[in-house]
Amino acid sequence: MDGYAVMLKARRDLFRKLSKEIRSKAVMTALGMVPRERFVPPESRHLAYQDIPLPIGENQTISQPFIVAMMTEALELRGDERVLEVGTGSGYQAAVLSLLVPLGHLITVERVAALQENAKALLAALGYHNVTVELAGPTLGAPQRGSFDAIIVPAASPQIPDSLVSQLAIGGRLVIPVGTRENQELMRALRTDEGISVRWLGHCRFVPLIGKEAFPEQ
Repeated sequence: MDGYAVMLKARRDLFRKLSKEIRSKAVMTALGMVPRERFVPPESRHLAYQDIPLPIGENQTISQPFIVAMMTEALELRGDERVLEVGTGSGYQAAVLSLLVPLGHLITVERVAALQENAKALLAALGYHNVTVELAGPTLGAPQRGSFDAIIVPAASPQIPDSLVSQLAIGGRLVIPVGTRENQELMRALRTDEGISVRWLGHCRFVPLIGKEAFPEQ
């Protein structure tokens, strides 16, 4: 069996596994449309459809497919939302999100300039046109862009950052891993008129979110 055939089999096996865990058909369809192998370094493409995180350079990783699917499902997107992603990485999560908001728009910010530039070029080349990729500023998120219906943070924070909650519209959802640098719990926060209500989604492990209200750079 050649390398391409091996990758196709791994892809089929992965989606068979994910379909048992992820209820949203829209999320599964979007995952199936995004070529994950394009978002990992060439030397890791044979591992693109293993359910594992992979290094993408600059001490960052692309999340494992199950975590991407679970976090995306928790946003409960309808298709017309304004969505913010904090931590673009290679652009894989952004590609999945863009397909789920065809009538909306995704803003994704990345603090590492090399990753931001690469993701911006790749997403454009692959035709994800409802995505704006920006270099992150000193404040978490994109406060200059107004409020968002959903925010996703694929990096760990010691707490739910107030600055991100303030960027949520009423009824908006924030999905973020919270904990220490080594261990976190995935959280979904819903902004209401009274504040936020929080639901725990399970144990996870992410690279740290860097900045004010997050972890200091080491």
